[in-house]
Amino acid sequence: SSDLAHYGFHNPRNQCWPNGLPYVLASNGLQIFQQGDRLTLLYQVDHQVRRVRMNAQHPANVVPSYFGDSVGHYEGDTLVIDTVGIKPGPFAMIDWFGTPQTQALHVVERYRLLSYEQAKDGLDRAAKENALPQPPAVDLDYRGKHLQLTFTVEDPTVFTTPWSATVTYGKPAVEWAENVCAENPKKYGTEEDAQVPMADKPDF
Repeated sequence: SSDLAHYGFHNPRNQCWPNGLPYVLASNGLQIFQQGDRLTLLYQVDHQVRRVRMNAQHPANVVPSYFGDSVGHYEGDTLVIDTVGIKPGPFAMIDWFGTPQTQALHVVERYRLLSYEQAKDGLDRAAKENALPQPPAVDLDYRGKHLQLTFTVEDPTVFTTPWSATVTYGKPAVEWAENVCAENPKKYGTEEDAQVPMADKPDF
């Protein structure tokens, strides 16, 4: 297997493909911009962009795409984003363990700004369960507001029940570094070349 050959199994991130949902939610950087009836979400990894239509409905016939069709609304101080029509790509997976996804996938995200005290449980759980990059990407001494995401995943063709997880975003410790996988498909000579998406002819 690829793991025995000392490089990770193929996933959308190491192969320079769009990460899709919910895989991209593990990205360690997020910016949200609200522009009238539209939200734009930027992720630190690979310049990935999502667009959310606010106070709208999903169309009757959704054209599948890697980030799906996302509609949002506020419930009090909570931003709720509902996404369907998520297209499984060549390396598509739900998580870092390779759990598959299908076109039945449905993801609901709920974002809230929390005080440090309210966010501390999520921060402590993340520190216990996940390895922090060195140096850490977030300011571990920051005691101001944190953004917490709770997301729910449903895919009845893969899971027997919906499940939820949380991501707690803090203040960045440093400015975002440019991170462009497709400009470095040969990595460091320690892995096979990434299977960067390519087109034989233009889309237009």
